[in-house]
Amino acid sequence: MSKQFIVVAGNMGVGKSTLTGLLAERLGWRPFYEAVDENPYIGDFFADMPRWAFHSQMFFLGRRLQQHKAVMQHSGSALMDRSIYEDAEIFARNLHDRGTISRRDWGVYETFYRGLCELLTPPTLVIYLKSSIPMLLKRIAQRGRDYERSLSIDYLMSLNNAYDRWAAQFALSPVHTIEIDEVDFLENPSDFERLVMWLKTQGYDT
Repeated sequence: MSKQFIVVAGNMGVGKSTLTGLLAERLGWRPFYEAVDENPYIGDFFADMPRWAFHSQMFFLGRRLQQHKAVMQHSGSALMDRSIYEDAEIFARNLHDRGTISRRDWGVYETFYRGLCELLTPPTLVIYLKSSIPMLLKRIAQRGRDYERSLSIDYLMSLNNAYDRWAAQFALSPVHTIEIDEVDFLENPSDFERLVMWLKTQGYDT
C-alpha cells in the first residue's frame, strides 16, 4: 500500500483532532481537520436545531467534499479528522430520525450524498474512537465552546448509538475501534506507541 488515507472518526469531544495531529506528526502525513468553527450556522444550530439543522449539515457536507477531494489529489498519505460518511450517515441521519430535519429535506440531502459517494475514493482505514457519555461531557466542558454548552445527554447518547451502528456496518474500509475511556494518547505516551505499532504491523504506516 503506497498512499494511505486514514479517517479518525468519533463523537464530539472524543479526541479526534488530538489523535489526528499526533499521528500526522509521527507519520509525516498531511492532516485535514474538521471545519467546525468555519460553519456560519453552527451557533444558530445549537440554539435552534429544527430551524438550522439542514443548513448546517449542508455546509458540512460541502466542506467535507472539498476536503475529501483535496485528500484524493494530495500526492502523499493523509489523515482526516471526521469524514463525509459520518456527516451524512450519523449526524444528518440522526437529526432526521429525531424529527429535527424534515423528511423532504432529508430526501434532498441523501440523494446528493449518495451521488457524491460514487465519485469518492474511500479511506484505507477508519480509526473509530468510542467513548462513554461522561467522558464526552468532560472533554466538551474542557474545550469550552460556548455553543456546545446546550448539548443534552440524550443528543450525545443518540450519536453514540448511531456511531456504534455505523462502525459495525461500514464496509468501504476496515474499522479499528479504540475504547477511548481506557487510553490517553497525550498523558500516556505508551498508549500512543501501541497504536503506532499496530498501524505498523498492519502496514498502514508507509
